[in-house]
Amino acid sequence: MELKILSLDGKQAGSATLPDAIFALEPRKDLIQRCVNWQLAKRQRGTHKVKFKDEINRTSKKMYRQKGTGSARHGSARVPQFRGGGRVFGPHVRSHAHDLPKKVRALALRHALSAKAKDGGIIILETATVKDGKTKELLNRFGKLGLENALIIDGAQVEATFANAARNIPNIDVLPVQGINVYDILRRQKLVLTKAALDALEARFK
Repeated sequence: MELKILSLDGKQAGSATLPDAIFALEPRKDLIQRCVNWQLAKRQRGTHKVKFKDEINRTSKKMYRQKGTGSARHGSARVPQFRGGGRVFGPHVRSHAHDLPKKVRALALRHALSAKAKDGGIIILETATVKDGKTKELLNRFGKLGLENALIIDGAQVEATFANAARNIPNIDVLPVQGINVYDILRRQKLVLTKAALDALEARFK
């Protein structure tokens, strides 16, 4: 697949060939879903917590005598049957993370890139640089490219002025190529790759 390389002003600055091994696979939804679930599970803090019976600050003395009351033979008031008692099977502090093989993650990333290429959602930029780091100026340039909801992937380092100018623009994410991931690719309408990012991806999956 061949795409035009554009400048930030929307002018053509050459062309680039997307390697079929990365951008021309038939997308597999199951692989992509597994990777997204893995990413989101890692993000969960898992700090939700309820108090169990042994954590309730209440006397453990038997509520009333065993026989002669005509009532059930209750013991402590900390039990879940009573208001203010402990919870049963409530959430507890834990990690929601689970394992996903490295090869599956790499394959899911290629399938996500292929899905975005199949939908025509990939734009190749010559460079992601701005001189003065003004958000208004960058917003005007994005308007020329038709970028309203996009993930921008640069090379090993994102230029500081470009990152500063883009960080206040809603629905625009900027990441170095090491940070490219399945979830962020799918949650944005457009995927913008700089020439440096494209070269780095080719080297990574070679």
